[in-house]
Amino acid sequence: MPQDYLTVRAVGEDEFVEKKSRFIGLAAPVKTADDALAVIESVRKKHPDARHNVFAYVLLDGMTRRCSDDGEPQGTGGVPVLDVIQKEGLVGVCVVVTRYFGGVLLGASGLARAYGHGARIALEAAGKMHMTNCHVLKITVPYPLYGKVGYLLPQFKIETLDSVFGDTVVLQLLIRADRAPGFTDALRELSAGQIVPELVEERFCDMA
Repeated sequence: MPQDYLTVRAVGEDEFVEKKSRFIGLAAPVKTADDALAVIESVRKKHPDARHNVFAYVLLDGMTRRCSDDGEPQGTGGVPVLDVIQKEGLVGVCVVVTRYFGGVLLGASGLARAYGHGARIALEAAGKMHMTNCHVLKITVPYPLYGKVGYLLPQFKIETLDSVFGDTVVLQLLIRADRAPGFTDALRELSAGQIVPELVEERFCDMA
C-alpha cells in the first residue's frame, strides 16, 4: 500500500436521465474484493428491475481492478467507469452505474459518455479524502510542562485523541508520520529528555 492515497469519503449517489434512460451512479469505499462484490450485490437488490448494473472497482493497492459491462456492448460501460476512477487517481473505491432502459438506443459512444458521467457524479457525491500514514503516540507529561506541550501541538498539526489527568497528564496524539521525528525532537528539547513519545499504532488518516 502507498504511503499516501486518494479515496472516497463515504457512499455517494446521484442520477440523471439521458434520452429517456435513467442512470443512477453509486460510489462506495471498499478495502477488499469481497467489499466491492457486496456493494455490487446490494445495488442489484436495490434495483431488481434495472436493465444493467455496470461496475468498476480499484482496491487500495491500486493494481487490483475489475470492471463489467453487465450486458451492454463490450467496452461501453465498465471501461468508461474504470477510466473515470483511474483518471481521478482514486483507490479503494467501487462504482456501480445502474441503467433503466428508456427505449431509445444511445449508440456505443453515447453509452460510454453516459456511464462515464454516471461515475463522475457518483464520485462527486461521495466526496474525496487524502489518506496519509499517521502515528498514534502516547506521551506522559509532568504538570509543569503541560502548558508548553499544549503550545507545541498546533505547530505540528497534532490532534489530541485522549487526555487522562492523574499524577501526570497522559495524552494520546494523532500526528502525520512525516511530522513525528520533528515533534519527538521538539519534545526532547522542551523537556530535557523527560518526555519520550511511545508509538501506540500506525494508521491511515485524513490529515492535512
